[in-house]
Amino acid sequence: MSKTILIVYAHPEPTSLTRRFVTETVQILERQGQTVLQSDLYGMGWKATFDEHDFPNRINNDRLGFIQESQHAYATHQQTQDVAAEQDKLLAADAVIFHFPLWWFGMPAILKGWIDRVYAYGFAYGYKDEGNRYRYGDGILKGKRALLSVMVGGPAEDYSPRGINGPLEELLFPITHGALFFPGMDVLPTHAVYGTGKLSKVSVAKELAAWRLRLENLFNESSIPFRRQNGGEYQQNILADHIAMGKEGLTIHIDH
Repeated sequence: MSKTILIVYAHPEPTSLTRRFVTETVQILERQGQTVLQSDLYGMGWKATFDEHDFPNRINNDRLGFIQESQHAYATHQQTQDVAAEQDKLLAADAVIFHFPLWWFGMPAILKGWIDRVYAYGFAYGYKDEGNRYRYGDGILKGKRALLSVMVGGPAEDYSPRGINGPLEELLFPITHGALFFPGMDVLPTHAVYGTGKLSKVSVAKELAAWRLRLENLFNESSIPFRRQNGGEYQQNILADHIAMGKEGLTIHIDH
């Protein structure tokens, strides 16, 4: 059965490895008979800053309250057209693939700006006007899959469990657990390519082959077992004492 996959990508250079992976993704998915939607953030000239221009019909002109104005704009269908279009893509998608380079230990600003603006109150948070009830495993995007394809300039050992830059999965935790799992998506393990500035043609071919395998199993692969807020493991939003005893930090929110 055909699926719909949204590809969101952020790199301004069309000959970059990021864009090559995007091209490969589109070709593979279309050969599979899938419906492919795309959001080329640089190509779209995406507005990255979240500011007063996102709310053309404000309810309070004296002070900009982002939650208040976001809630009002979303509920009354007065969002800017570009934001509403991206929300429609997310709702139509069965899976979302994000392609981006790792810049200063995170995503490019334009991609962060996409999340800031598209994730409106009532949509990605404050779902059903229930505050924090529907999040971390529940929410408007529940049942959809998400996958990060990240191009990393440094070598893999720098991002290993004891590497100087810190483990990549922890650097990306605000994205995987926050931006993706928070509104309900099942997040697959990140696909990272390391040392991207020094890859030979042979190495690039191997990396693309590995990526094809990931795409073939997009709907079969197990997701990261993040603990669900409403799964009974949290008490007043604190992980219960008998779970991951004696441990703390980001990884306690993953059911290993």
